Amino acid sequence: MDSIQVHKDLTFISELESTFDKDGPYSSWELFSMAYQAELTTMTPEFKGLRALEYLPHVEFLDHQINAAEQVIESMNGRAILADEVGLGKTIEAGLILKEYMIRGLVKNALILVPASLVNQWVRELHEKFYIPAVAHRKNYNWDQNIIITSLDTAKRPPHREQILDIEYDFILIDEAHKLKNHKTKNYEFVRSLKKKYCLLLTATPVQNKLIEIFNLISILKPGHLGNYESFLKTYGKGRTKIKQDAYLKQLIQKVMIRNTRNNTTLNNAKRNIETVWIDFQPEEKEVYQELHSTTARMSTFSKITFLREICSSREACFLSLKKFNDNAKEKSLFQPVISKIEQLPHHSKAEKLVELIQQFGNEKVIVFTEYRASQLYLQWYLQQHGISSVPFRGGFKRGKKDWMKQLFQNQVQVLIATEAGGEGINLQFCNHMINYDLPWNPMRLEQRIGRIHRYGQDKDVNIYNFAIRDTIEEHIMTLLYEKINLFEQVIGNLDDILAELNISSMESELEQIYTESTSVGEVKIKLDNLSSIIKHELDHSQEGQKYGYN
Repeated sequence: MDSIQVHKDLTFISELESTFDKDGPYSSWELFSMAYQAELTTMTPEFKGLRALEYLPHVEFLDHQINAAEQVIESMNGRAILADEVGLGKTIEAGLILKEYMIRGLVKNALILVPASLVNQWVRELHEKFYIPAVAHRKNYNWDQNIIITSLDTAKRPPHREQILDIEYDFILIDEAHKLKNHKTKNYEFVRSLKKKYCLLLTATPVQNKLIEIFNLISILKPGHLGNYESFLKTYGKGRTKIKQDAYLKQLIQKVMIRNTRNNTTLNNAKRNIETVWIDFQPEEKEVYQELHSTTARMSTFSKITFLREICSSREACFLSLKKFNDNAKEKSLFQPVISKIEQLPHHSKAEKLVELIQQFGNEKVIVFTEYRASQLYLQWYLQQHGISSVPFRGGFKRGKKDWMKQLFQNQVQVLIATEAGGEGINLQFCNHMINYDLPWNPMRLEQRIGRIHRYGQDKDVNIYNFAIRDTIEEHIMTLLYEKINLFEQVIGNLDDILAELNISSMESELEQIYTESTSVGEVKIKLDNLSSIIKHELDHSQEGQKYGYN
């Protein structure tokens, strides 16, 4: 305490006494009265409640969003993890909190770090919904401007890094904060070093594999809240089940984290209509599939699975991969016959079904997800042949092009054909039809896809169509995994928790291992059936939100 220097400002008192002694000059009563009334108008009479709601009558906030903002401001001192499930409006909650602090005069400058592809989207959201004059950072901008939005990758690079670390920010926000779970990374070290008064971390998956991940996130907000690294590991270990077993730990986490699920909000008003669309290969397609299955028998299981999945998507995807593999193979003659047959195939049965389904929608918007870029290009061409307008969306596009594709989809064309990059970040509430042309092997990626349209702001029921080809690898995954554990009908926000309890790091790696270690199709089916039975048992006996005390 001896190191704290207290300096009294006596200037105002001495000037006031001097004015009294000289009997003036005083301000006019009118000016004083106006200043007094202005101060009464702008001051917050009490700490509880949100003044920002008065300034944002055009936004219809949901109850859980208002409650989250109040809790962060009134109980968490502006430092919190917003961990709502995908699509419940974490951005809305964060914007409301920032607006409230700005109205109260507690935030003058802020740094918002988001994925590069979402920078412009964040700028628009803050402008349109909250009237917050945020700007995306440009080369000639200073980092101490009022509200700056940029990517973490940009902010941590020299010379930006040094400039940012010198600034004392009133407010820091990090979107997709689960990417900071590893305390040994440069991203984590940079964010931990930021000077900040208030701080929000946004993530739908605060704990993915290890309990120490939540310790790392909370340490950014409130260092020491859960003790130090060594004592935390010693007390709780790495097993994430400790959250539900230890009431004190659960209570500590709830002091800095808010997690809403669809089950405890009013967002369930928009229903999910799920339909599995079964497709049969044409005889020539089935023949190529069987020959491909035989030809690749001696290859690694991963390569074999890849080729079989690709031929179920498009001839183009499989042809390009086989051609590349064949060019580098010693036995080039081995694959040439099947490559020649793929070249002669007619249009893909899936693509024909896609056109048929889209035509049934009239002019309504549709988002189509495929796993492969070659299939994306083929589908764009094929839809054009049938008078259906479309635009592509993929990870390789720069931020501006992604925004352009989204605007074209919203205003001019009917279909957006997306690879997995479209499963994260973008909001497409104006669309309520989704076609999973290729199913992902990781069901959590499916939930991310659906979250693009089944989210805050969607006022229609959403229709999800899942394509699968009979008598192929797709049928195994569809019937033995997705349909058996009913993944389409329910929100699978707790599936990650269950997989971790079963020591399964990822669904994709588990499926690949099953195919790798199996010697026949029958063995694959048995193992898939066993896996889905275990997962189904866990899902049936878990209560959302009770397992880990997030809500």
